[in-house]
Amino acid sequence: MTQELFRQDAYLRETPATVLAVGEQGVLLDRTVFYPLGGGQAGDSGVLVLADGRELRVADTRKAKDDQGQPTGAIAHLLQPGQEALLEILRPGDTVVARIDWERRHKLMRFHTTTHLLCHLVPQLVNGCSITADYARLDFNMTEPLEKEALTEGIARLVAAGHPVDIGSITDEELDANPALVKSMSVQPPRGTGRVRTIRIGGAAAIDYQPCGGTHVANTSEIGAVVVTKIEKKSATTRRVVLGFA
Repeated sequence: MTQELFRQDAYLRETPATVLAVGEQGVLLDRTVFYPLGGGQAGDSGVLVLADGRELRVADTRKAKDDQGQPTGAIAHLLQPGQEALLEILRPGDTVVARIDWERRHKLMRFHTTTHLLCHLVPQLVNGCSITADYARLDFNMTEPLEKEALTEGIARLVAAGHPVDIGSITDEELDANPALVKSMSVQPPRGTGRVRTIRIGGAAAIDYQPCGGTHVANTSEIGAVVVTKIEKKSATTRRVVLGFA
């Protein structure tokens, strides 16, 4: 099992950690600040700093899988090629410092929170999502047209309002009793512990509230200038909204 420090503190940039395993899936640690690919959000990159100060470059982060291809409770740090010689000296039990590429992570956080604002502006089910450091997109299950300028103005208004973004949780039973909280048709809420992590934007203003395991900024004002760069009709029942930094 890997302790997922990013779940409660997305601003934590590094942590000491102990190596659990080194293999084909990458480096597994007992704790990490690296977010693994999931929920539409890209995995983190960064470095693992060895005891002697040398660094292993992490290209991506994924959920580790067992022999049957099922996700386990561990997180795998995938290394950039060409580091085999340095990797050979790493052993289970070694201590490293896991440090994310903060500039890239912060872009992911800003975009991810913006997609939640979009769910407020376009109250339709989502059937596709991709959040990268360069752009983000949401696919809405709808037939009506959307206006790029109107959505950009709506995002700017919600960003300027400085709404708080709070992490919470509900029980599996509470989620089952409130299925409307799930706004995604393609991504299932993060279950497995008996409680489901939630993100609430706006407090009493109730801008958005839904299950989500991703990383977010603490206040919408931190998002900055994000605009709708494109709206596409992907099918008769799908409208794609693409976001970019202004």
